[in-house]
Amino acid sequence: MNILFFSRRFHPYIGGVEKHVLEISKRLLKQGHVVTIITEAVAGSPKKETIEGIIVQRINVGKEDRLKKFRIWKELFRLQDLINDADIIHCHDVFFWYLPFRFLSPQKPVYTTFHGYESYPIAKKAISMRKLSERLSFGNLCIGDFIPKWYGTNPTYVSYGAVELPKKENHVAVKKESAVFIGRLDEQTGILTYVQAIALLKKKYPKFEFIAVGDGDERKKIEQKVKVTGFQKNPERYFSTYHFAFVSRYLSILEAFAAKRLVIAVYDNPVKEDYLRMAPYAKWIVIEKTPEKIFEQVESLLANPQKEQKMVNAAYEWVAQQTWEKMIATYLRLWKIK
Repeated sequence: MNILFFSRRFHPYIGGVEKHVLEISKRLLKQGHVVTIITEAVAGSPKKETIEGIIVQRINVGKEDRLKKFRIWKELFRLQDLINDADIIHCHDVFFWYLPFRFLSPQKPVYTTFHGYESYPIAKKAISMRKLSERLSFGNLCIGDFIPKWYGTNPTYVSYGAVELPKKENHVAVKKESAVFIGRLDEQTGILTYVQAIALLKKKYPKFEFIAVGDGDERKKIEQKVKVTGFQKNPERYFSTYHFAFVSRYLSILEAFAAKRLVIAVYDNPVKEDYLRMAPYAKWIVIEKTPEKIFEQVESLLANPQKEQKMVNAAYEWVAQQTWEKMIATYLRLWKIK
């Protein structure tokens, strides 16, 4: 099959959606499918290239403004042969990219994966766009049960992502009083709350080590207080040397489970709270809102390693079943491909 993905961002960007698209694409290639990704241009990257066998076509769409969608459509009409040749079209959130072609080729199968949420409060326009995407798609995959609740989406399937387990146990010594954050350094990932919690922890545990692996708008603000590495290739490797995983996004949570680390997740609005509490693994992680509560939870867990180990073991048993092969099977069922 000739499969065409639309994704706003792709490699070399690092993030949950980017990795999701990369990993499923690699496995679809192994099954003999042809995979093409249309994505926004990146400075320094060619307009067209092949990455691990995946054909990547980049479009120049300019700045964020009200005319951007028209520039996107103009670029896509220029690439209409890619759309015409595809057996399956699949949009990762950006269904509006395909909107004109949905009416030009009404019989061509098109599907959507809904990842995350835009911001809080969720704008009525965003909800309306998702409902339209759902109605015009042949089926959809929701990443998280919070999406049907907050967007009114009727999911074909719901998933929480996938992960690849480490091939062997890592026996690197882990410092008991330590934690790692992996992700974008912005308000939505909770980094500011984590940094405030670290300040409290250091008052009681002066040698408590913390590192933030990532980059973003808040970097200048937080790197005066904690160590920041910037974006790293394979950032999940940091879980092997730090005790607690201060992460609040699905992919990083699953990768922490795979590394047998206890997750301390934070929320700052009702959508993010449901994002975390409606997950099937919610009882095996710590979910808090304030730095004070994070401090109390870390203090309690340091004093009760048996409780921590029980949570870690349960999370590992669950995540061991969340393979990329299982995710591919879900996509093939969605597309009705045997």
